[in-house]
Amino acid sequence: MDKVRMEQTTIKKISIRLIPYLFIGYMIAFLDRVSITYSSMGGMDKALNISASMFGFISGIFFLGYILFEIPSNLLLKRFGARKWIGRILLTWGIVTMITAWADSVTHLYMLRFLLGIAEAGFFPGIILYITFWFRSKERAKVVALIMTAPPLANAFGAPVSIWIVENIHWAGLPGWRWLFILAGIPAIVLGILTFFYLTDTPEKAKWLTNEQKEWLTHAIRQEENNKANEKGLSIKAVFRDRVVWRFALTNLTFVVGLYGISFWMPRIIKSLSDVFTNSQVGVITMLPYLCGAIAMVLMGIHSDRTGERKYHAAFGPLLGAIGLIGLLFSPNLFVSVSMICLTTAGLYSFSGPYWAFTSATVSAQAAVVGIGIINSVGNFGGFVGPYVIGLLNDATGNITIGIAFLALMLVLTCIQILAVKKEENSCL
Repeated sequence: MDKVRMEQTTIKKISIRLIPYLFIGYMIAFLDRVSITYSSMGGMDKALNISASMFGFISGIFFLGYILFEIPSNLLLKRFGARKWIGRILLTWGIVTMITAWADSVTHLYMLRFLLGIAEAGFFPGIILYITFWFRSKERAKVVALIMTAPPLANAFGAPVSIWIVENIHWAGLPGWRWLFILAGIPAIVLGILTFFYLTDTPEKAKWLTNEQKEWLTHAIRQEENNKANEKGLSIKAVFRDRVVWRFALTNLTFVVGLYGISFWMPRIIKSLSDVFTNSQVGVITMLPYLCGAIAMVLMGIHSDRTGERKYHAAFGPLLGAIGLIGLLFSPNLFVSVSMICLTTAGLYSFSGPYWAFTSATVSAQAAVVGIGIINSVGNFGGFVGPYVIGLLNDATGNITIGIAFLALMLVLTCIQILAVKKEENSCL
């Protein structure tokens, strides 16, 4: 088999085997994260006397647990292998999500959301790291983009389904918002069990590849890692002192403030646009922005891979998101408002593919475990800041306008930070 055909058939086989699994896993993760949003709309707030700022804190505290255990989790994935560790992550977060159904106070929710963050810690950076074991740099933006269509699609289809559950399922005397947690946790447990039988740690262990394919892939990945190590020469300790890593970490921080500020508050933002919207109508309308986000994410990832350019592709997304939010503030009617929200989500989700290809090419192969962990950990603090600040501003002002302006500012800062990376700081520019 010639080299070109070997490359094509091997990458195709790997993609078919791994991308759907990683996509489903990340979709389940996001459904579990945002189930709190739809439970809130379905009666949880009233039952447990939850204010807007309390809801923001409940949403965001997940990320504090995630941050604390993210780097240790990534190191343990490297030690125990993806099959065992990702399987463990799925099982534990599914169990915690189901237990949340029996929360009887705001304090219980604080504790369980924090535990959910600990349980899920390392899943996303573990996926990013796992991709580097199987795909070369030139394929990663598209692969990451395909996997990261999971969050917008999870919201697009999860929103109407979740709202239907909280309004219509009341089995065994439990209200629908409690059943949503139970039903959201089951898929994670099932996939966690399947992971132990399905996932393969490294190409060398892949029985579903031929010996020739394993040899080619192992050589290609190893050669790329060696070249990157020679170019950067960063040790693990050096990564903690590397200004480029911390620049990307701060960039991810401001971006995630915007991303999760929108993710947890979008249904409420949409409901605030009209006094006559029912929860079911909000669920249906919520599908549109997230479908736009999924399409934009794939198209941007493909274009970034095709051109080989990362910096300006990554900068464009948050700029577009900021334009959408500013447009929302000055929108004259409902149609324009929904269009601006669609523009915002298209910008937000188009960022991820080029950005993570950009960052994964920055650190040495030796330091990738810690480097990606630092960037994602710092960024995830934005997942706490965004929802909580929106809640505080909402309680203080009585509306969500100032919160939207705050998110727009964060996305403008994200764009500026990406553009500030100089060419000599990164060989992939």
